[in-house]
Order: sequence, then structure tokens, then C-alpha cells
Amino acid sequence: MVKKNSIIFLLPLLFIFFFQSSLAASITYNVVSLGAKADGKSDSSKAFLSAWAAACGSANPATIYVPNGRFLLGRITFAGQTCKNTRITFRIDGTLVAPSNYNVIGNSGNWITFQRVTGVSVLGGTLDGQGTGLWSCKNSGKNCPTGATSLGFYNSNNIVVNGLTSLNSQMFHIIIYACRNAKLQGTKIMAAGNSPNTDGIHVQLSTSVSILNSRISTGDDCISIGPGNSNLWIENVACGPGHGISIGSLGWDLQEPGVQNVTVKTVTFKGTQNGVRIKTWARASNGFVKSVLFQHLVMDNVQNPVIIDQNYYPNNKNCPGQVSGVKISDIMYQDIHGTSATAVAVNFDCSKKYPCSNIKLVDVNLSYKDQTAQASCSNVGGTSSGVVKPSSCF
Repeated sequence: MVKKNSIIFLLPLLFIFFFQSSLAASITYNVVSLGAKADGKSDSSKAFLSAWAAACGSANPATIYVPNGRFLLGRITFAGQTCKNTRITFRIDGTLVAPSNYNVIGNSGNWITFQRVTGVSVLGGTLDGQGTGLWSCKNSGKNCPTGATSLGFYNSNNIVVNGLTSLNSQMFHIIIYACRNAKLQGTKIMAAGNSPNTDGIHVQLSTSVSILNSRISTGDDCISIGPGNSNLWIENVACGPGHGISIGSLGWDLQEPGVQNVTVKTVTFKGTQNGVRIKTWARASNGFVKSVLFQHLVMDNVQNPVIIDQNYYPNNKNCPGQVSGVKISDIMYQDIHGTSATAVAVNFDCSKKYPCSNIKLVDVNLSYKDQTAQASCSNVGGTSSGVVKPSSCF
């Protein structure tokens, strides 16, 4: 039998053991302690990379903390190839600022990159891409850099982005490329409606990606879905200004992975160029789009609320006399209502060679100037049920 005195003696030791264990369970690296300056002028890239190296080397969960202030970063890559840690959190209270001279990172492709990381979370904070100067250059027709994407995750798994704000990116705001299990929640993206190529969130070659509870105002697609995506869930998003939510453009390459199992629900589009769009290049391809649900959508003065465009060739270039090889099937539009800014609210312009099939309209009610809008169909087969206005043209 264990004596009472022995138990009393052991209690302090157990407390010390568990207290030390809890301290060892997580460690925080403050970028200011590592040399970062919160003045928006001094390049803090080295301090951020030092924090990343320390976090990667830790056997325990690690937090990289960015306090209030503006921290200038040049082009920076957080590489995970040799990272031992699969539980790293960036907790950001401040603002990360891109160089004001757009030429510094304008041809680098990306500003902030995560490459081959696992288990990284980015919580809070603001990214200021300072892209207005580059937009002006592009809109003037001058010879300008392409522009850098503000934040990119590549070949990465188990990613969380929660409560991040992205302002005025040079090009795309966020890219998820060749990733598995990524969750973006509470994201706020803002750029001018005339800012060129500033897609809000672009997803490509990825699986099990969710985009939730977000507000996106930009000059291009609020969300763009490229080739090779599956199991994508988009819910509770406000879009506008912008070009809507687009699957595509697809079918540029002859050998191209398809898009399948996509859900877009509870989205409001306000003053956008498009609502929900599927677009494919009018050229040969073995790509496909199937098993897509567009549900519970509100259109507020949207130019093209529902559109499939398989004759996409801007400025009549790159596709003379060709037809799209992308096969589109099993697409449902359910509970979509609101107003169109043009007379044609539903436009299905599908491939002559591979017509769209099994397109379903369920309870779609769109008006134009207090009148029923029009529908246009070309090379498409499907069904309609419930109240469908404009009347189905299948």
C-alpha cells in the first residue's frame, strides 16, 4: 500500500513534470525579437526566415508571432522540404507590406510562398501588396512586369488560412496549387474593380479545398478554379466587384486533368461581370467538368448570372476555327434568384463537338429590369423543374 506521505511528496513532482511538459509542448518565435522592424521600411525578410528555420527545427508545435506594425518583406519562400515540424502557426496581428516599387518583385511570380509544407496555419493579419502602381502601368498600355501573387501555397498539405486580409495585390491575391486539405475561412480580399488580373483565390491541381465565410472584392474572378481540382467546397461568400466565380478557363492544353465534385453554395454576387461561370478555350483538349452543384445563390445586377462559355478566345486569338474538347456534364443550378444587368440571364454556349449534357435547372428565378429575363442555349441538353425563369431553352 502506498503511504499517504508518499502521495503528498509526489504531488509537487507531478505538477512540475506536467508544467514543464506543457511548456515544451509549444514555443513562440517573435519576429521582432529576431530583428524584424515594424516601420514598413526596413526589410524584415531575414528575421522571418530565421523564425521559420527555428520553427521547422522544433520537435514541438511552434508559433511565429508577428505583432502590430507594418513589416516590409521582399520576395520570400518558406520551404518545407527539410522541415521536421508539421504544426507551425503564423499568428499575425500586424501587416506584411510588399515593396512599393513594383519592379522589385513584379517578375518574381510570387511575393510570399509556402512550398512543400505540411500543417501550416496562417491566423489573422493583413497582406498589403501595394499593387496600385502596377495596375496603373498595365491600364496605360505600357510595358510592365506581370506582377506577383501575394500569397501562394504549392505542393502542400493540411493548410489553414483563417481571418486573413489581402489588399491590393499586384496580380492574384491567393493561390492554392497542387495542395491537399486546405481550408480558407474568414478571408477578406480587396482590390479595385478595374485592377487587372487580381483574382481573389485561385485553386488548381488540388483536392479537398474549402473556402468559407469570405468577402472578396477585386478586378478579376473572385474565385477561379483551374484544371485538376476535385472535392472543392465554397460556401457563404460575398463577391463583388469582380468577375464572379469561374471554373476555368480550361482546355488550353490537349492533355489536361479535369474538374469534378465542386459545390458552390450560399453566395451573393453584387454588380459582378459574371455570377457562376464555366469557361473553356475553343481548342482541342481531353479535359472535363462534371458533378458540380451551384446552390442558394443571389444575383444583384449581375451581367451574366449563369453562363457556360465554351467558345472562349479573347480578342479572337489562339483558337481560329476550333471547337472546345472539354466535356461538361452533370451540372446542377438550384435556388438561384435575383437580377440580371443584361437581357440574357442564362447562357449555355457549349461545344459543337461535345455538347453539354445533364444540365439541371431547379428553382431558378432571374429578372431583368423588372421583367423576366431571357435564356440562350446552344449545344446543350438537360432538364428543368420547379419555378424556372427565364424558361428553360433545353
